[in-house]
Amino acid sequence: MRLGRIPWINCYPVYGAIDRRLVPVNAEVVSGTASELNDLLAAGELDVSVVSAVEYARNAGAYHLLPDLAISCDGPVHSVALFSKRPVHELDNVTVLLTASSRTSVLLLELLCRHRWKVHPRLATVRAEAADLSALGGFPHQAVLVIGDAALTLSAQGVYPVCIDLGQAWKEWTGLPFVFAVWAARRQADQDAVRRIHAALLASRAWGIAHLDDLAEEAARRTQIPRTTCRAYLGDLDWALSYRHLAGLTDFFRRLAQDDLVPDGSLSFIAAA
Repeated sequence: MRLGRIPWINCYPVYGAIDRRLVPVNAEVVSGTASELNDLLAAGELDVSVVSAVEYARNAGAYHLLPDLAISCDGPVHSVALFSKRPVHELDNVTVLLTASSRTSVLLLELLCRHRWKVHPRLATVRAEAADLSALGGFPHQAVLVIGDAALTLSAQGVYPVCIDLGQAWKEWTGLPFVFAVWAARRQADQDAVRRIHAALLASRAWGIAHLDDLAEEAARRTQIPRTTCRAYLGDLDWALSYRHLAGLTDFFRRLAQDDLVPDGSLSFIAAA
């Protein structure tokens, strides 16, 4: 079995005990950005993976969701942000750069621009990982969508006068939590093996939530982001998939389907053990 993971801070609580071999998992762990893992799971190169919520919406017929496991927020997310040189309502017909690392965040931004802010910017995709931030100035643009650890880093730099947290923007628009990523398994994968991986992920998450201070310390060492920032970030994230999270997820999918951005479908979960 092959299990996908994102090597960003937001996944530390789910994989921390697995990384430390405190919770065994009978799978090869493969790291990549959300977009890379989306493609690997779709190609059958992974059996189970964290993926963009949009990836599940686009290929629901190929996947089962793992219950009670997601990366979500109920308000600010901090690591998914639109950094802008001007107020968001002045972004009509100007260039906005989009990270190549996430599909969910890109479509959330499109919905917000179209229906919430009533602007239609020109969109261009670029690499925007932490190592790429210094190169962004070489691209003509008025705003840029950055996610993950790179967004935390760029926020601390204070280069852009306007920073719109997309988790907070969704909350203000809908009143619901937003689910950025889910864990999905290919329907052809061995279901017993998938359930064992799921159990391991839940056990690792339980350890991680109990050790957020330790994980924030590790995150600070690895990323050079201040420990207090890492701890506050982890404190505002949620890794569950409750009924309220599902309400936010289905509302997001409904809005995307209305705009013909994803097929209209239903959620499918792996069967209980």
